[in-house]
Amino acid sequence: MPKKSTIARSNKKPKFSTRKVNRCFLCGRKHGYMRKFGLCRIHFRELASEGLLPGVQKSSW
Repeated sequence: MPKKSTIARSNKKPKFSTRKVNRCFLCGRKHGYMRKFGLCRIHFRELASEGLLPGVQKSSW
């Protein structure tokens, strides 16, 4: 978990648009972020395997 100050800083509007950081809304992780779901890869996988993300199903072939 990132510090609360780190999350608060990333929620603030940056001086330049290229400095915006997308973060997972559950844990605050910034790497491995999926824009469509607003989650990091770790939480995406957990929620998808539990069937809590609509339109996502585990693939098997």
